[in-house]
Amino acid sequence: MADPNQKNVFLAYVALSIGIVCIGFSAIFVKIAGAPGAVSAFYRVLIAGIGIVPWGILQRAKRPSPKETIIIAAGGVSIALNLALWNTSILLTSAATATLLANNAPLWVGLGALLLFREHLSFRYWCGLILSIIGMAILVGAIAWSRVHRFQLNVGDVLAFISSGFYAAYLLTTQRARVRVDTLTFMTISLLSSIFVLLILNLAMGTSLTGYSPKTWSALIGLGLISHMGGWLAINYALGHLRAARVSVTLLAQVIVTALLSIPLLGEALSRRQIFGGMVVLCGIYLANQSKGKKPEITQPSRDLSTTAVQQ
Repeated sequence: MADPNQKNVFLAYVALSIGIVCIGFSAIFVKIAGAPGAVSAFYRVLIAGIGIVPWGILQRAKRPSPKETIIIAAGGVSIALNLALWNTSILLTSAATATLLANNAPLWVGLGALLLFREHLSFRYWCGLILSIIGMAILVGAIAWSRVHRFQLNVGDVLAFISSGFYAAYLLTTQRARVRVDTLTFMTISLLSSIFVLLILNLAMGTSLTGYSPKTWSALIGLGLISHMGGWLAINYALGHLRAARVSVTLLAQVIVTALLSIPLLGEALSRRQIFGGMVVLCGIYLANQSKGKKPEITQPSRDLSTTAVQQ
């Protein structure tokens, strides 16, 4: 008879793969929309919230404790700031540099898991992480990497780097909360928190939330439904069964997905260097996921009422 824990881990990796493909569209939607970073971030979570929040409120799930609610809301604030900063950075610097700096999150997640949660990550995991980061540097471009190496950073570069810290905070808080809270309940609270923070941010900045072209609205709808609703439902499900450190490294594959999607959608071609960099990233992800730390995978979260939604 099959081990149910192994089945949970397998389904988590399937969900994670689906999520990576969905969020791989993010940079493309943001570039097509061309709206201010905070605006595209707001509509991303608002549109996803329209589809998820009513569903989450109506479901008959065990409500989280006040402490769990605070942790989830903090995660929502983290992902909101991550999205606003990263979306803005794409408009202020090159996409290559922004991608490289924003995807430092696995390093912060690994250190956070080690220092805050006392997770003992193996030598193989760290080797896989380093290999993936090297592959990222090759993939996004030697020019971008040289700029970072020489500390010739502009405002967009700094915003992208800061966004990686908020991204890491979201992944770490999600792992802790998802041990006891199902995916749909988590997403509901997280989205409400994100929507509130981004609305206040846009109002404070005085950015316009209306008057955009049909092309922009179409991209924003895709960003909300595909990248956030579909992508993060799947990823948050995976985080209920896998360690955040391992998930964060695997999420680097989204850059490869974006590069592949940009060929038919944006008319961009891949160079041999980019193909080689992608292969290095995948090797690093494989190595990190083959590691065996002293802490087992999280395979017993609360009853997840939204599992079928991820699988269908």
